[in-house]
Amino acid sequence: MHALRFRRTAVAVTAAAVLPLTLSACGGGDSDSDSAADKAATSAPAEEQSTPAMDAAAPAEGPFGPACASVPKEGAGSFDGMAKAPVATAASNNPALSTLVAAVKEAGLVDTLNNAENITVFAPTNDAFAKIPKADLDKVLADKQMLTEILTYHVVGEELTPKQLGTGTYDTLQKSALTTKGSGENYTVNDNSKVVCGNVRTANATVYIVDTVLMPKS
Repeated sequence: MHALRFRRTAVAVTAAAVLPLTLSACGGGDSDSDSAADKAATSAPAEEQSTPAMDAAAPAEGPFGPACASVPKEGAGSFDGMAKAPVATAASNNPALSTLVAAVKEAGLVDTLNNAENITVFAPTNDAFAKIPKADLDKVLADKQMLTEILTYHVVGEELTPKQLGTGTYDTLQKSALTTKGSGENYTVNDNSKVVCGNVRTANATVYIVDTVLMPKS
């Protein structure tokens, strides 16, 4: 009887010693799983955060820029309306380009621009022309040859996509070159003229509206 009691006591003690070890081992497995899950959860957002950064540098597919907000939503002056008209006519439907349109008419370039195929026009806004002292602007408008030189310098004989504006040098109809640089939705021409509404489609051209008049390089 005493021997039997001793055996039972020994078994109970052994079980009590082994049980914590077993539970500890099980707990260790859960800790490893939690650690792996935490690492996966931590790495996932990092991958998601990299996508917007890449998208920010990607060229825009449609019209872009702060000045695009002022373009009418409907009618001939809207993006859809401009896409159906040749470039000089399309520009005449945009109130922000009225000075440019007047200059194009003064130089007799309406038909030239409307009949050209697959061109790019860098179109200065009214505010861009307003940067030129009035006396100088009046002088240019009165000199048809000089006016033609300046206006044709704003036209490239091929349609340029935003991607091509990233870093480029392009010959103009005026025969001298202009340069472009930038990315995403931020581009400049000749280092000082910013695109304020770009990638605007017309029936025969792509238009980039700029905030500074471009001057031909001598």
